[in-house]
Amino acid sequence: MLVLRRVLSDYKGTKDEEMENVFYTRRMVQERVCSLIIDARSYAHVVSLSMIVKLGLQSMAHPHPYNIQWLNQSKELQVNSRSLISLSIGKNYRDELWCDVIPMDACHILLGRP
Repeated sequence: MLVLRRVLSDYKGTKDEEMENVFYTRRMVQERVCSLIIDARSYAHVVSLSMIVKLGLQSMAHPHPYNIQWLNQSKELQVNSRSLISLSIGKNYRDELWCDVIPMDACHILLGRP
């Protein structure tokens, strides 16, 4: 939540723009309720390492490892694994998407632009 607070406090948009850019909800992932943030300003789909461990989800080596710095500004974080996440929204929509696995506390899943 501190990361989310920091992002929102640095953003100087109008109230309407802020509401359009960040959306927080809870969704089902493998029959378990998980916290989900959709950030229209982000281009990354990431999942927390703790969720992968707790739900026993499979992760695999990332085909193109890279470094990010947006979670911890003092050092870079290497993204070297990803996981195929199945999620549902409501009763009728189900999808699978690849998410990069990183240690984060703000939420279980952070989705950016498609």
